[in-house]
Amino acid sequence: MDREPSLNVLGDALQSCSHDPVTGFFRNGCCDTGPMDQGSHTVCAIMTAEFLAFSKYLGNDLSTPRPEYGFKGLNPGDQWCLCAARFLQAHEEGAAPKLRLASTHQRALDIVPMAALVQNALDAN
Repeated sequence: MDREPSLNVLGDALQSCSHDPVTGFFRNGCCDTGPMDQGSHTVCAIMTAEFLAFSKYLGNDLSTPRPEYGFKGLNPGDQWCLCAARFLQAHEEGAAPKLRLASTHQRALDIVPMAALVQNALDAN
């Protein structure tokens, strides 16, 4: 597995996002990324009913179980590594979920401005 260094947007060691459900491009519970992760699954977000409906409306249904992929579906309160571009889109539309900076990979900053992350962060100072 070819991964980028595991640093968060604060420049510290990347913290785990979720092991229940297991998230991340590499399904290791962290929002790690690498060259194979074309969607940049780097933002550790806490799902809300509003965001799940927004994502489903845009064609990415995260709430419906897909047992053939070992995916039980997400519920409000679940933490999940979101694609940075989808997070930014939700932020711009006023539907962004809250997130954890300590668990958001630094590569998210390639797409999402730090100010947008901090504005939605549960762990901002």
